[in-house]
Amino acid sequence: MTPSQTVGPYFSMRLPWPDGPFVVPEATPGAITIIGRLYDGAGNIIPDGLIETWQAGPDGRFAHPDDPRGATPGGYQSFRGFGRCPTAPDGSFRIVTLKPGPLPTPDGSNFIARQPAAVAFVVDMLRGTDPVGYAGCGEAIAAMDLRPALGAIKAPTLVIAGAEDQAAPPWQGAMTASGITDSRLRVIHGTSHLAPYQTPGPVTAAIRAHLAAS
Repeated sequence: MTPSQTVGPYFSMRLPWPDGPFVVPEATPGAITIIGRLYDGAGNIIPDGLIETWQAGPDGRFAHPDDPRGATPGGYQSFRGFGRCPTAPDGSFRIVTLKPGPLPTPDGSNFIARQPAAVAFVVDMLRGTDPVGYAGCGEAIAAMDLRPALGAIKAPTLVIAGAEDQAAPPWQGAMTASGITDSRLRVIHGTSHLAPYQTPGPVTAAIRAHLAAS
């Protein structure tokens, strides 16, 4: 969270706190340290940013009552999962935590265990992406609004959305479809942002049905 991403004015006192960067104490068995440096889209260091992390514990569970599998045994005191670290004058930050365990997909299966090659491909792709370029891309997308141009699309269009996609939720897909003449929205259940990887069968079936009907 940085001022450029936050609606203000706001009162910043007590946003950081001493234990914020330590999701677990450094001496905790299995503790790992995440380090990084925060840049803006132009490649400039951000010395007054605030990095927040929210993750599952080693058992793949969240310390939150809304976890559909139930509250974590021991609750927040066992593993809070939340970290917050202000960036230093050189833009650096440091979070001490535990490696999260694998999360089940909405249907209860473990996507990481089922599709290790797909996961490795995405991880390698992200690791090979220039972080400054990625940040610039994010800023460009945040400022981009192509809704006025949707009406220019004349081809029969299928808009696919993952039911559990938080980055591009189904309501955004519905908004896109509503702006395109002769378009349809297909919401794929049991998947999120990487629908072709998570549920290739339903996605392929939806595309094939659309092409057959077009």
